[in-house]
Amino acid sequence: MESAARFSAIFVVLFVLVGALICTRLLNYNTETLLGAISGQARTSQSYPHKTGEIPKKPRGKLEIPLNCPAYDLRGTCPSNYPTTFHPEQNPERPSPPTCPEYFRWIHEDLRPWARTGITREMVERANRTANFKFVIVNGKAYVEQYEKAFQTRDVFTVWGFLQLLRRYPGQVPDLELMFDCVDWPVIPSHEYSGPNATAPPPLFRYCADDNTLDIVFPDWSFWGWAEINIRPWEVLFEELKEGNKRKTWLEREPYAYWKGNPDIAETRQDLIKCNVSEEHDWNARLYAQDWDRESKEGYNKSDLASQCIHRYKIYIEGSAWSVSEKYILACDSVTLIVKPRYYDFFTRRLMPVEHYWPIKDDDKCRSIKFSVDWGNTHRRKAQAIGKASSNLIQEELKMEYVYDYMFHLLNEYAKLLQFKPTVPKKAVELCSEAMACQAEGTEKKFMLQSLVKGPAVSEPCAMPPPYDPSSLFAVLRRKENSIKQVETWERNYWESQSKKS
Repeated sequence: MESAARFSAIFVVLFVLVGALICTRLLNYNTETLLGAISGQARTSQSYPHKTGEIPKKPRGKLEIPLNCPAYDLRGTCPSNYPTTFHPEQNPERPSPPTCPEYFRWIHEDLRPWARTGITREMVERANRTANFKFVIVNGKAYVEQYEKAFQTRDVFTVWGFLQLLRRYPGQVPDLELMFDCVDWPVIPSHEYSGPNATAPPPLFRYCADDNTLDIVFPDWSFWGWAEINIRPWEVLFEELKEGNKRKTWLEREPYAYWKGNPDIAETRQDLIKCNVSEEHDWNARLYAQDWDRESKEGYNKSDLASQCIHRYKIYIEGSAWSVSEKYILACDSVTLIVKPRYYDFFTRRLMPVEHYWPIKDDDKCRSIKFSVDWGNTHRRKAQAIGKASSNLIQEELKMEYVYDYMFHLLNEYAKLLQFKPTVPKKAVELCSEAMACQAEGTEKKFMLQSLVKGPAVSEPCAMPPPYDPSSLFAVLRRKENSIKQVETWERNYWESQSKKS
């Protein structure tokens, strides 16, 4: 009995001691946690001051909505889980959206032919003469009426780009109907629609235009991938090019002008090939014909764009019209030598000679290339600055979010001009990301998944800049012209001095 009593007493004492220890630990833990929360709140208040007595709002995270292929495969219709409206959180402390890059101002110029008359249904229908498809948005949903299959998968990835815009800004793109032509060269001549009694031109979207046409320029399909030649989506390739730039400094690169492409598609490119190094001449050019059939068989090992930033100078020359290669060349930190272009796409009107590139004569290519490389190798600091300015422009102003914002603003401004209520054509089919990606295979599917917009944007589109007034537009064009004339003067003096030496 005495032993049992002693055991009970010891047990009670141990129980009290352990309980006290646990309570102390819990008290310390709760105190530390509370102090941590308070100090964290204090740090937050110092960094992001709020009004007294208000609880800071927790910023909303990015909403991600994956593809719902099971639902599409089961019903064969677009799933309804993706929001049709979405607006970023209205936070007074959120900074206002940045102003869009300068080239957005050309949207106003491209739509100016319809500023007075607006756009009627009859005008839109007149554009179907060469269009590959009609694209329609009604109540946030996309519909496509196909007229003619485009070359390769241009139409597929162009439509895919439209669908990604709707995923990024659901419910914010207005109802519209438009015609899209996927062929390279523009077809709406401006002279046919000028004069006091002229009719309004048909609005036709495509990838490029020139000073004598009225086609409406739009981002090309390669921003979402060019499956046939294994060019990855721009968002992926964009990062690879930045890394490729770091492999060699400008001074470590080959001191020549580099070009690689298909010379058979245009006479101007066949003329360029004559400037290659030979036993008779060295025009400072290293030119290579691209054999895409051979490349496809060898796994595209020799056509990796991120591995081609190894020359101080890179040549851009048009093909049958404008070429998608321009953005890849400009992103390389090399001095871009642009053979006098005829066509422009949606962002290249932003480029300024001698600031972002070096102009090359189209009727005297070899001598012009020779001079430009000699000039750059003599004026190394200035040449490096030109190369850096072009790659900075691409990295800062051609990010994928700005590509989507350009599409957003262009379509919004276009929709404002429509004089009719858009409707779904009888022969049109509804499309969504599931309808395209879930059924795709191989490289097409891979590129679609790589370029898929994961969910609605957490911020508003950039702020649209105002249109050019006549004097400011004239100043831009005159500056370009004067810069090119200056280079031509330098080049003429160079060759005059060379002839005197000989």
